[in-house]
Amino acid sequence: MRSVNYATFTIEHTYDAPPGKVFAAFATAEAKGQWFGADDDGANSNLKLDFRVGGRETTSGGMGGPVYKYEALYQDIITNNRIVATYNMWMDDALISVSVATTELHPEGNGTRLTYTEQGAFLDGLDQPKDREHGTREMLTKNLEGFLKGTVGV
Repeated sequence: MRSVNYATFTIEHTYDAPPGKVFAAFATAEAKGQWFGADDDGANSNLKLDFRVGGRETTSGGMGGPVYKYEALYQDIITNNRIVATYNMWMDDALISVSVATTELHPEGNGTRLTYTEQGAFLDGLDQPKDREHGTREMLTKNLEGFLKGTVGV
């Protein structure tokens, strides 16, 4: 039976880097490919990124199992402050979710507080909000943190 599970989650994390440096980690394929969906060698070589309002981002991959595909459209970008994207996730040929993702950056001391909020429609039981939140949290708190510190992907 077809179904939709709606969910919203928020992840907050503070980085020891100014907002401009954190924002820059999202703004080019060279930088984002080092931490977003990176494989074991620390690179996402199939990431395509047109970082502008109306621009698209795509990537795909799998670890010997299903192939997951991410397709995003940038709706709003405020330099060093906010990124809003809508995106679809696919598992092989099945659409598994449709989401709105908002990344907000705010100066905090000498660093940056990032607030990521995702509002999603998770389809037909093929993806679960708790799994998405876990994977996103890992990317933002481990991968992005490591990239900004120079210990991941560089």
